[in-house]
Amino acid sequence: MFVSSSTEVAGQNLLYITVRAGDEVTLPCENVIIQDKCSSTTWLSSRKGEAAAVTLIDFGQINDEIPKAKSDRLSVKEKCSLVIKKVTEEDAGRYTCRQFYRPGGPQQGPDAVVHLSVVTMEEQKNTDDTVTLICTVLTYAGCDHSVKWLYEGNENDVEITPLTCSASVSFPPHLNQKLLKCKVTDKKNGNTLLCTVGPQSSCKKPGTVGFI
Repeated sequence: MFVSSSTEVAGQNLLYITVRAGDEVTLPCENVIIQDKCSSTTWLSSRKGEAAAVTLIDFGQINDEIPKAKSDRLSVKEKCSLVIKKVTEEDAGRYTCRQFYRPGGPQQGPDAVVHLSVVTMEEQKNTDDTVTLICTVLTYAGCDHSVKWLYEGNENDVEITPLTCSASVSFPPHLNQKLLKCKVTDKKNGNTLLCTVGPQSSCKKPGTVGFI
């Protein structure tokens, strides 16, 4: 599950999406000029701290020079959206959709940009037999998310530590983890995800039908 919002920045259509690692996400291209086979569409990706962008989709086709572990998770769908399956923390970054009538020709229209943030959950078993869960948001730019642990039981049973773009919670092994949720909020737009823990963990918007 993911949440998104869009803004206009310097002529660009800028979209923010937050998704849980392991989920599938669709990045829309808001400036498509030829939808048939997406032959005008190129998708680029940039990761935090990396100067050069990587071409993922070149005129509607997956770039055969990117690693197979990455390319096997990519596809182009309706309206030339970029689909990423089994999202990993390395997928966090800036994705740019550009339009060209022909290779080597001038770009048509402005960039359509998506900032993809990824929520990860890490479990640590401590020497005192307690368990620590760390909920983290990985982003392209600076930390624009708040991360907070919520516990529906006795607050004395857990120790919660807020960190930058993450938060940890420590508890005894017998604790009912179904009472724990990680609340992730994008401070730019107020969109929120609630993430459960355990084997069937998931992230959903508050109020989603079937979310416990």
